[in-house]
Amino acid sequence: MPFSTAFASDSISASDASARVETGKPRTRTPILAGLRVVAARRARVGPSRPRPLFLSRVPAGFPSPADDYMEKRLDINEVLVGEEEATFFVRVAGVSMTGAGIHDGDILVVDRSAQPTEGDVVIAALGGELTVKRYEVREGRPVLVPEAKGHEPIPVREGEELVVWGVAQHVVHEIS
Repeated sequence: MPFSTAFASDSISASDASARVETGKPRTRTPILAGLRVVAARRARVGPSRPRPLFLSRVPAGFPSPADDYMEKRLDINEVLVGEEEATFFVRVAGVSMTGAGIHDGDILVVDRSAQPTEGDVVIAALGGELTVKRYEVREGRPVLVPEAKGHEPIPVREGEELVVWGVAQHVVHEIS
């Protein structure tokens, strides 16, 4: 195969505007791609469980209806967001190239590095030593990192390049403006 696709399987860390990709090779600092980029990566720390109420009734986004007073169960946000604790990390993104996927500047992505990327997944990836957040696709048998905003072009993995997928984004957390 003329191009290489690898998956980061060791721990990751980040500080300031740079990050480190560890794949068993010597550690190197990785510059950050312009556009939508990873500005911080932190390993998920799952503390003591603190379940919160989850109510049976769904809240309508349209016309309000009387609320039911029935609690379904208690909900622990870690159970919802963190699948594989040891394989989960968080990244804060910067830029606008993925707004079509609901990922905005300043959002936090919950990323599972144990998940194998499949076509259509949003991934954290390093290509040519640079990190980015894009949708993973395969075109004509080759991986392509695809943005989801006007004015941003797909990034094909060219012959001889190595694509390292850090993990698959599972959830996006952002503030309501």
